[in-house]
Amino acid sequence: MRNPKPLDYLLLGTLSLIWASAFFNIKIATYSFGPVTIAFFRIFLGAIPVVLLCLVKRIKIEAFSKDWLWFASIGFINLVIPFFLIAYGVQKVQSNLAAILMATTPLSATILAHFFTENEKFSWFKSVGILIGFSGIVFLFSDKVLINSENILYALAILLGSTCYVIGGILTLKISKKKNENVTASILIWGSIIVFPISMFFEQPWNLSPSLDSMIALLYLGVFPTGVAWLLRFHILKNNGVVFQSQVAFLIPIFGVILGYIFLNELITSKVIVSLLLVILGIYLVKTSNKIKVTSV
Repeated sequence: MRNPKPLDYLLLGTLSLIWASAFFNIKIATYSFGPVTIAFFRIFLGAIPVVLLCLVKRIKIEAFSKDWLWFASIGFINLVIPFFLIAYGVQKVQSNLAAILMATTPLSATILAHFFTENEKFSWFKSVGILIGFSGIVFLFSDKVLINSENILYALAILLGSTCYVIGGILTLKISKKKNENVTASILIWGSIIVFPISMFFEQPWNLSPSLDSMIALLYLGVFPTGVAWLLRFHILKNNGVVFQSQVAFLIPIFGVILGYIFLNELITSKVIVSLLLVILGIYLVKTSNKIKVTSV
């Protein structure tokens, strides 16, 4: 791994910006498309550049190998369910709130990793970080201007989506010896296979008359936050490692709030800002605890 250069920080910022831009584009896509259809096109269009990368690099795609059930399970839990839940949630919740709610993924990961992995146990720092981070979410839910009895279930759906990402990540540990590109391509393929018939049966997208804005947003979601972003992630992981790449967790909610304001004129209350800062502080403490543990040995 090389020491980060200015270009590496630029790529990290670009990756964060692309992933953060997904939230307001999902909101625009929901104006014309149902959440299952959005999930399908995100996964299907996102699979194309990743599969092409595997073909160019001559990486074997093992989607239909003896481990197909693992790939299918991860594709369902790590892609289909969260993509559906996020799209379902932002129908009634601002995209900037979705960005903050999804930022809790590292916090949920720390909790579940304590119980389901061998080397990721709670420490004092991690516990404080989790409490601070989730106190930010509790504080956000107290903002009755943005979250109320009419949309609280939609907000909880987004929060559940972030947990599905974590569960999918833990399942991925079972096939962690395989190449990233192979695993990603395989779960995208299975995600497409699983969600396609659901979309066709329940939402019948051929009967829709979508707006141009929604079609552009849907195309963007598949190509960039799902497809191109994964390619960029592979590049950063290869050159700078997982610790450097994980810093996107701090940037995504910040960019998500800013982009929601710029493109959708979404309301930013004082509670949104305080909640955002608490979540970021919580993530920082959780991630810092790993560094402290390593340097104290």
